[in-house]
Amino acid sequence: MASVFTIVDSRNKCKFRLTLASVNHRIIGMSSRTLSVPSSVPAWPVVAELLKPITWFPPMWAFCCGVIASGVSPDGRWFLIITGVLLAGPLVCASSQAVNDWFDRHVDAINEPHRPIPSGRMPGRWGLYIAIAWTALSLGVATTLGTWGFAAGAAGLVLAWAYSAPPLRLKQNGWWGNAACGLCYEGLAWVTGAAVMAGGAMPDSRTLALAALYSAGAHGIMTLNDFKSVEGDKRMGIASLPVQLGVQGAARTACLMMLAPQFVVVLLLIFWGAPMHAITVGALMLLQALLMDYFLDKPVDRALLYSGFGVPLFVAGMMVSAFALRTLGQAAA
Repeated sequence: MASVFTIVDSRNKCKFRLTLASVNHRIIGMSSRTLSVPSSVPAWPVVAELLKPITWFPPMWAFCCGVIASGVSPDGRWFLIITGVLLAGPLVCASSQAVNDWFDRHVDAINEPHRPIPSGRMPGRWGLYIAIAWTALSLGVATTLGTWGFAAGAAGLVLAWAYSAPPLRLKQNGWWGNAACGLCYEGLAWVTGAAVMAGGAMPDSRTLALAALYSAGAHGIMTLNDFKSVEGDKRMGIASLPVQLGVQGAARTACLMMLAPQFVVVLLLIFWGAPMHAITVGALMLLQALLMDYFLDKPVDRALLYSGFGVPLFVAGMMVSAFALRTLGQAAA
């Protein structure tokens, strides 16, 4: 026979009758709803979030710019092109994102607590394990692109680890860190695309010049990403440009870093005999300048907006410049 307990509430003059069976039923029901054992292995969607697919586009685009600028027909080279694009984005760039998230986990706990590692959705040291595994996979794929492709892939990975990991941790200083990102995302990928198409030969001076200029411009683009994390960077001792120069100073510097290299590109295209391409790049610059004026009024609030609308104009100019080199090469032939 079940035991029965009577509880008297003297204040409200009420009686409650409980049985052991009902108490057990309630406890078990609560336990099944509230207690769960966390998984020791991250889910695939969490791994994908760690690798940040949205960041893969710039190096993939830059590699394609190098392919176009080389002037070489893609016939018979599609395997190299597809492999190079995958290496630039889903492999090397994804590796850099995993490395950065692991070594930035304490900063992200302040700036972006929803990220996979600080939120606990990426348990234990899985973030580090994935960074190492993706780096090894990237090196393996890079071997299929010949000596130049492997060297470029390895250089990109070295920059990725140097950017985030001690002892170098280049991102501790916004000037060095953004330069490393710009070189890896734009210049190195562009030159690699051109070199792979040329059978491993060093690209000509015009390709190297444009790759260097757009790398410098990407320095400003990298600064846009720093406005969302000013408070956390200050607390963790990361000297991003908004921390060093203040929000307004960093915003003006970012705009100058984006516009100045493009202005030089316009002058070079005119000098090389590609005036129509120069006019197109100049028009894209003008549109960027209009958006920059809006961005500079409230940099922290509008950095994301500029990234969505202004940066595509920058990368469009890259492709226009690549086609200019292709046209010049075909004319010379």
